Amino acid sequence: MSQRGRATRPTGPTGRPRRTGGQRSAGRVNRGGDLASRRARLHEVVEPVVGEAGYDLEELSISRAGRRHVLQVIVDADGGIDLDGVAEISRAVSAALDAAEEVSGDLVAGEYQLEVSSPGVSRPLTLPRHWRRNTGRLVRVMVRGGPDAGDRQVTGRVVEVDDEQVVLETDAGRAGWSYAELGPGRVQVEFTRPGEADGADGAEEAGDFDDDDDDDVEGEER
Repeated sequence: MSQRGRATRPTGPTGRPRRTGGQRSAGRVNRGGDLASRRARLHEVVEPVVGEAGYDLEELSISRAGRRHVLQVIVDADGGIDLDGVAEISRAVSAALDAAEEVSGDLVAGEYQLEVSSPGVSRPLTLPRHWRRNTGRLVRVMVRGGPDAGDRQVTGRVVEVDDEQVVLETDAGRAGWSYAELGPGRVQVEFTRPGEADGADGAEEAGDFDDDDDDDVEGEER
């Protein structure tokens, strides 16, 4: 499993992000417009950078931490992303944001800090790629019933994933469901995987699950 981590954009002595084109102008703080347009502009700048590096942009959010904002960019890829990859994306996104602001003004109102991270284990599985990247893991998911059946919760191991369905190995055997029948999946933390003895070298450690979501600042704009 790839090590999960986070990189933070370097800041100057006052906590203000370093910029190549001078200090922020207070008169441009609200130039980004309303929240929806501001987030759309940020997405337009960040997503191509992440994609060119070979990753998927899973989420872009803004939250407030004291007098500044935290711009969080969550990225992932098949095989995960290691600390070097996180640092690479952080540098590329930082440079792209600076370049965009030199042209069109501030994208974030006031001072901000950029954080790039990989998804934590608590993030829901909602897209085919999320399920694919968690093949072999134990998940819990709400399965939607038909007209004559109610919804039910299923726990099983992801064994097959394609563009049409997910197949889980449950106590009752293997069963497949289309994505339309599945609610958001939740990965269940396991400290010993099937076929591994307690304390074996292959057992997953708690550090492998970087549940960053619990540590994130409460986001007023999330």
